[in-house]
Amino acid sequence: MKLICLSLLLAALGQAQLKLVSRPAPTPEQVARGKAAFVSACGFCHGVNARGGDGGPDLVRSVIVLDDEDGDKIGPVILGGRADRGMPALSMSKDQITEIAAFLRQQTQAAANRFDYKILDIVTGDAKAGAAFFNGTGKCNSCHSASGDLAGIAGKYDAVALQARFLYPRSRVKQTRVTVTPAQGRPLSGILELIDDFTVVLRDSEGFHHSFARDAVKLDIQDPLAAHADLLRRYTDADVHNILAFLVTLK
Repeated sequence: MKLICLSLLLAALGQAQLKLVSRPAPTPEQVARGKAAFVSACGFCHGVNARGGDGGPDLVRSVIVLDDEDGDKIGPVILGGRADRGMPALSMSKDQITEIAAFLRQQTQAAANRFDYKILDIVTGDAKAGAAFFNGTGKCNSCHSASGDLAGIAGKYDAVALQARFLYPRSRVKQTRVTVTPAQGRPLSGILELIDDFTVVLRDSEGFHHSFARDAVKLDIQDPLAAHADLLRRYTDADVHNILAFLVTLK
């Protein structure tokens, strides 16, 4: 029964998102006029992009805005106001309301369609400072070499992928090994499959899984990516930008 309910919920959410993204897009002229009207009358409270401002809520995530059709839902709110929430009634024509609705629809569709998001140039750091960090404070050269394993890496990956690779390597590689030593019995080593406050699970060389109560064993975890996790806690924004600027030179 729970699985059926969950399936129905997911289907409903999928249909709602499809409805939002597949609605006819407003024309650029409608959006421009709607934005001008919105900024003039509503921007002070809701922000110039309708994402929240001086006390006003984010309208991009508003249920009323998401359900609106050419101003049928937001029109009554604009004309009637919401005195209990500090929003005054505004005098607007039907065309103005329709154009504001077009602007808000454009904002909600842009937020819903992740494929429309454009990543700008992220290579803004200092390559020399990045090399200094790589060979100095960061100690990256203790495992990597610009002329060895990283030679030509910028020719294989673009800047966005390079940044993801050095910040979050665990999303691609699972190499952590563990040796579990019970209070009585022989140690057992293998690939660490799961560890939490109560349990540790490893996979041995033959592919068999073994589960242990964590408080009943001694653990020796060998994580080749531990240095990356440690650096993630210590990076400054400048460090990240500088390292990337250095890595993109390795072509």
